[in-house]
Amino acid sequence: MPIKTTTVSVMIPTKDRVTDLVITVQTLLRQSVLPEELIIVDQSRDPEGRAQIERLYAEADDRIRQTLKLIYISDVGLPGSATARNRAMEMAQGAVWLFLDDDVQLEPNFIEELLAVFNRYRKVSGVSGIITNYRPPAWTSRAWTTFFAHGPFFDERQPIYWDANRLRESEPIPVRKLGSGLMSFRAEAIRNVRFDENLRGVPGGEDVDFCMRLKRCSIMVIAPRARLVHKQSPSAREKTFYLRKLVRTACYLYWRNWDTDLKNRFFFIWLLAGYVLLATVSGLKRHSWEPWQSLLQGMRDARAQLNSN
Repeated sequence: MPIKTTTVSVMIPTKDRVTDLVITVQTLLRQSVLPEELIIVDQSRDPEGRAQIERLYAEADDRIRQTLKLIYISDVGLPGSATARNRAMEMAQGAVWLFLDDDVQLEPNFIEELLAVFNRYRKVSGVSGIITNYRPPAWTSRAWTTFFAHGPFFDERQPIYWDANRLRESEPIPVRKLGSGLMSFRAEAIRNVRFDENLRGVPGGEDVDFCMRLKRCSIMVIAPRARLVHKQSPSAREKTFYLRKLVRTACYLYWRNWDTDLKNRFFFIWLLAGYVLLATVSGLKRHSWEPWQSLLQGMRDARAQLNSN
């Protein structure tokens, strides 16, 4: 199938991940279909990332430099990835906007496969690739999720990623949400949508919240043939107790987007009961109140984020 939609703007927020960023851009420059723009928004104080990317671009083939425009924005004053993505969106000119994390490695036909879906399914607003290196967690974690995470709190993306090998040649899979590190949209569908800048640092749930702001008729899919590895660099990641981040994300998304009916309220209360169980078991194992403190702090964090809107 010929690729009709060729104007793609790629947006990458980055901070203090020079090596990861270089690898990501290298895999982007090897794409079978090159984007029209690469917009990098760098929040690092060290200029080394910019220097390496500009050197990489300058040494690229003429075909790449003639096709791809590099826009590198350095701004240490930006408070997080959400704000950085919004800054990139102000610059983007392509017909398709592709958001990538700075620690991914794309297969050579990643963009080509995304565009194939947009061209084949004209009503689709958003297309995500599939992460190929995620493995299923321990059975206890999966059992907890099956029991406590229902309705909008169930993340249907993860089981799809876990099954990436089997799904390699599958058709696009409809989902309710996409991941911010590998999602693309028709520009016309999100031109007036922005990430919530009250979510500072490397937040949880910014991608889900973004998808919730799209029109209710928006169709989003995961394309299993558009494949990448997510290395999940430890650099510039939040070091807080994991339960605090889980609770903060769930509470924020619920209070902002899903506190609409009794069914969702039940799902939320049931999820909190699951978090209480996790905090209790973890606290007993540690002989510490820290898990409970993390749970409560996560709820306070979410409320503070909402109140800052």
